[in-house]
Amino acid sequence: MLSKILSAGLLGIEPKLVEVETDVSQGLRTFKIVGLPDKAIEESAQRINSVLKYAGFTAPQSKSFKVLVNLAPADIKKEGSLYDLPISIGFLISSQQIKTKPLNKTLIVGELSLTGEVKPIKGALLFSILAQKLNLEEIILPKQNAKEAAILKGVKVIGVSNIKEAIKYIEGKINIEPEVNDTREILSKQLSYEIDISQIRGQYVAKRALQIAAAGMHNIFFEGPPGSGKTILAKSIVSILPPLSEKEAIELTQIYSILGQVPKEGIVYQRPFRNPHHTSSEAAILGGGNPIKPGEITLAHKGVLFLDEFPEFHRDVLESLRQPIEDGRITIARSKERFEFPANFMLIIACNPCPCGYYISDQKECVCSINQIQKYRKKISGPIMDRIDLFVKFKPIKHEDITKEPDLSETQKIKSGVEKAREIQKERFKNENFEYNSEIPLKLINKYCKIDKESDNLLKKFMDSGKLSARGYHRVLKVSRTIADIEGSEEITIEHTAEALNYRIFEE
Repeated sequence: MLSKILSAGLLGIEPKLVEVETDVSQGLRTFKIVGLPDKAIEESAQRINSVLKYAGFTAPQSKSFKVLVNLAPADIKKEGSLYDLPISIGFLISSQQIKTKPLNKTLIVGELSLTGEVKPIKGALLFSILAQKLNLEEIILPKQNAKEAAILKGVKVIGVSNIKEAIKYIEGKINIEPEVNDTREILSKQLSYEIDISQIRGQYVAKRALQIAAAGMHNIFFEGPPGSGKTILAKSIVSILPPLSEKEAIELTQIYSILGQVPKEGIVYQRPFRNPHHTSSEAAILGGGNPIKPGEITLAHKGVLFLDEFPEFHRDVLESLRQPIEDGRITIARSKERFEFPANFMLIIACNPCPCGYYISDQKECVCSINQIQKYRKKISGPIMDRIDLFVKFKPIKHEDITKEPDLSETQKIKSGVEKAREIQKERFKNENFEYNSEIPLKLINKYCKIDKESDNLLKKFMDSGKLSARGYHRVLKVSRTIADIEGSEEITIEHTAEALNYRIFEE
């Protein structure tokens, strides 16, 4: 007898429908799975045999069953162990051991342990989205993944703990209440942060630069001696970023679902802050591997990617960042496949001025030779620096700053400026295909970044003296626009332009 169960698999970040066709007949005892299965799927035969035996059913290898399972479409490689549950149910139907309700509107995924427990899988939200797209009525999946799948409305999500429960449900012998997940309540809850920007003493110029960067999604560069607060200030940015919208949260959850890293609440509710170590490989940063998985730049989508000790990263990794920083996405090509992952992040870079960290410092004498300093600074990728909007030079923190009582209201003051600027940009760019001031294309700069005569004269003076390049000129205009938005000003004034210029001349 032939049966067909609807299941699904992942191709990069895209969910694909997989039809599990099972044919059981009498003959030489065999259990064959075809349709480009990987090793984990091929091993399903052994797991399913033990599971069904312990569950009280006649297992495939208990009688002279000739079992053929086809995973269609056959030309797409199938990976993972999430087909255990649909294959088991397909076998039981085909061997006439169970009679079920019609399953042509039901998607089934799940891995099985030898005791029959349905174990969690990766990609639950993506499968729920696929079910909605295909106008299916319900999805049956592991109980642990039910909250995640339920953040998308319109599909009945049934979480099961073991194979017996799944079988009784599809036979109609028990009723399981569909999972419900109130995402708005989760996203509206007060967040706590490991490092709050109000806890950081001194470095007021750097804090202001960080506010501007967060408000317009500008890339920012920190340079200074060890212990001056570069790393801790970068990590504090999460405390001033605006909360995720429901749309952004669902988009992020899809990404983290691929890796099985969704929080227990079933949705990613906080903007990501990714801080990879400088020894990370190109595949770890950009994405790749076998099977293809998203890298750190995709996990930082809608959030922050922090590269500490920037010159120590592999040169090829840094050069490969150019395209995703510019496009907001990363394309990974293989001989037969092409994958595209989102990667719209804010970049924070931090480094020392030299290997020892005390070049041109009043605090401590530098012990590096000229050759060492030149070699170290040559590691800083020019094309990446091309894409930086704000440059901040840190100075050692003074005693009077570090002994001051922190202003606990500072975080909210800074965050309110960021949120105000983001709201202005949301309204301004509602008819454009970009969201932030940092993304304004060259052809639209004159439209959105008009400056007054005083500002124009100031920039002309610096350009004519060679202190500001054409590239720097346009970045100053974008940063000026963000500063004006923070202040709630429709016009860009000389004060806004002068402040933006102050964060640029350091690099020029």
